[in-house]
Amino acid sequence: MALKKAEEWILNHQEETGDWGGIQPAMLNSLLALSCLGYDKEQEVMRRGLKALEFFTLQEGDRLWLQSCISPVWDTALAIRALTAAGLPPEHPDLVKATHWLLAQQIFKPGDWCIKNPHLPPGGWAFEFVNNWYPDIDDAAMVLMALKEGLAYPGKHQSPLEQGILWCLGMQSENGGFAAFDMDNTKEWLNAIPFGDLKALVDPPTEDVTARVLEMMGAFGYGLDHPAAALALAFLHRTQHPQGPWWGRWGVNYIYGTWSVLPALKRIGEDLRQPYIRRALNWLKAHQNPDGGWGETCESYRRPELMGQGPSTASQTAWALMALMAGGEALAPEVRSGVEYLLKTQNDQGRWDEPYFTGTGFPSHFMIRYHLYRDCFPLQALGQYLQAVNDRAES
Repeated sequence: MALKKAEEWILNHQEETGDWGGIQPAMLNSLLALSCLGYDKEQEVMRRGLKALEFFTLQEGDRLWLQSCISPVWDTALAIRALTAAGLPPEHPDLVKATHWLLAQQIFKPGDWCIKNPHLPPGGWAFEFVNNWYPDIDDAAMVLMALKEGLAYPGKHQSPLEQGILWCLGMQSENGGFAAFDMDNTKEWLNAIPFGDLKALVDPPTEDVTARVLEMMGAFGYGLDHPAAALALAFLHRTQHPQGPWWGRWGVNYIYGTWSVLPALKRIGEDLRQPYIRRALNWLKAHQNPDGGWGETCESYRRPELMGQGPSTASQTAWALMALMAGGEALAPEVRSGVEYLLKTQNDQGRWDEPYFTGTGFPSHFMIRYHLYRDCFPLQALGQYLQAVNDRAES
């Protein structure tokens, strides 16, 4: 009976395109599971699955390999925010195309999140091209902010924006935090199951996603008087590391988490003079590398004593800069040194070289190298710095 239920679940969760979850591991494991149950590769479900898997395949010379995931929604939102921060007007044709593409990706179908939240209307966004079962709160909040900043006429799209906000806020867990795909999915004992070797069978609320929702709320005019914001802020208070930073679930690691939180606190209207915020800012300053940049090794997930330590990277330097500027430190010498690091390491293409992994799939087990992180985050940070300096000059 258990095998039959699992088989039915896999069959029901295949997208029309053949995908499962929009990511290669879920697709590969589903095909392997069905094969073990006797499904032939010529059967429709298998043919569609294999065809979808081909979409993740790259070939160069005699080398053939599979990407773990493709992140067009996330990348597009990040690119929009970077371009607008750098001064590109919403009327620019590229921004018009990108924002309208994002609007078309909004998911209005029920997914597995409905099991715990059956009365919440859909309205989120996923990470991938096709993943209707699992829109995620992190992407949805980032997309909403990108649309707020990048749409030429956001008032014309009030309904989808409000549906997206409503969906995000409706996914808050009891402890005040927000997870990626679900609410109150915190049964850690599931990770003790022998095949749960990636320790990722649950989806607990995390600091970075919670901060993203807070930042999104602030962008749309919500304040700390909103019940969801107050609960989220309390969650962030509880989860701050004693030294000052916040842990990063979806990016490496404490630099990413701290960047996620500080701009959110500014946007939602928190008093930035409070000691806990100063502690976070001082932690960032103390972990700047001699070359002016910031970096953190993936090993900090296994060894927290390495938090904030590692070779400088463009993306992690940008995160640190945006966090410091959010805390009112735009004119600090550490920020100036970080900006100079980005300027001197930019290559002839206008990009930055970044050989290190700064994205996280499953902490300590599966890391992701986002090829746009090295470009969009430095551009966003430099744009914010220029704006901050100009604002100070005018005042």
